[in-house]
Amino acid sequence: MKPLISPLLGLLYTTTAAQANPISSPTASNKNGISPQLFSSLERLSRLVDISYCVGTPGTGGLSPPFSCSSRCGDVDISGRLELIRSWNTGFLSMEDSCGFVAFDHPGVQQDRKEGKIVVAFRGTYSLANTIVDLSTVPQEYVPYPADPDGDGGDEKGKGPRCNNCTVHMGFMASWKAAREIVVPAVEKARKRYPGYGVELVGHSLGGAVAMLAGLEMRAGRGWEGVRVATFGEPMVGNKGLVEFVDEVFGLKGDVGGGGEDKAYRRVTHKGDPVPLLPLSEWGFRSHAGEIFITKGDLPPGPKDLRLCEGDRDKDCLNGEDGDDEEGEESDKGWFREMVNGLGGNEEGEMWETETGWPTRFKLWQLLFAHRDYFWRLGLCVPGGDPIDWGRGRYNLTESDDEMRDL
Repeated sequence: MKPLISPLLGLLYTTTAAQANPISSPTASNKNGISPQLFSSLERLSRLVDISYCVGTPGTGGLSPPFSCSSRCGDVDISGRLELIRSWNTGFLSMEDSCGFVAFDHPGVQQDRKEGKIVVAFRGTYSLANTIVDLSTVPQEYVPYPADPDGDGGDEKGKGPRCNNCTVHMGFMASWKAAREIVVPAVEKARKRYPGYGVELVGHSLGGAVAMLAGLEMRAGRGWEGVRVATFGEPMVGNKGLVEFVDEVFGLKGDVGGGGEDKAYRRVTHKGDPVPLLPLSEWGFRSHAGEIFITKGDLPPGPKDLRLCEGDRDKDCLNGEDGDDEEGEESDKGWFREMVNGLGGNEEGEMWETETGWPTRFKLWQLLFAHRDYFWRLGLCVPGGDPIDWGRGRYNLTESDDEMRDL
């Protein structure tokens, strides 16, 4: 294993670097942007996953039927389309901490019934227990679950493709195992009630990793159709074998030119967010395709600030900020260059001012900022969301200039 000097220095460097590299930054060059329709869909999903932070957080009151909470429930559900099925919290201080909710997202009056969805939202890192899980980086064998993990049968057993030579982050798998006993039966029951509804899995941070594992089980293990995933700030979940499996199951292979907007998997990343670049690639972890990159550092973004990325590691997207090669491998020289560049020096020991400073994956102070800034600042269950969003109106789509403006 290569030396971990750089991340350790990054911890010491946090205070001064945060001052030297403010969160707000110029918008990066953007090749193509996205449509207003996709932007609107992702923005709404970000608010839904923000609501999941009301589950398992003491003093917030959680979620109540039909769909009410202390945060953005009223903003998301203006027309009463959302119907809470259930929420879950597997523990606040356990290694298997997992929280979220399952709800119907019924179609509007003018919409076809087939546009209804079953939404499953997985909460991101919030408690100490979640942080410990995030730092548990020991890979283990990965097998998508076609039935109960204990192997006691069910009609679904044995269905679906297998993931060969795959390893997965142990903590992420533990979180999904804790949630699946609640989530899978709830979704099965919901699908029987509304057979035409699709399933929309959404997650932020750790919740994004769990949403990915849930999506693999539902699509590959159980053969369910109409299962889509959207994640925000999703970490790398497993090795190259797992990445290839994800790309196959969700139809992301050959994701050239961004692969179009109608993807079964949308992995949203944000400029400056270190989490999608962790755990370290030096430990064998890789990112999968389906990336949509927010190139603007500060809030709020517009459709032209989002980019459809190509393949697993697009150089014009988040991975390009760290300078990895096409296979995600870094040479010893590249590792050393990252360390000295972070200190403002060159390989001969001379110091200079750099544009980027520390590589994105070592900017741990951005856990509080860039990692939470996905259309809104996520992760705080109070009326109106995080105080930084107070006073901001809704995103307003203006078809004329293909741009979202903050009212």
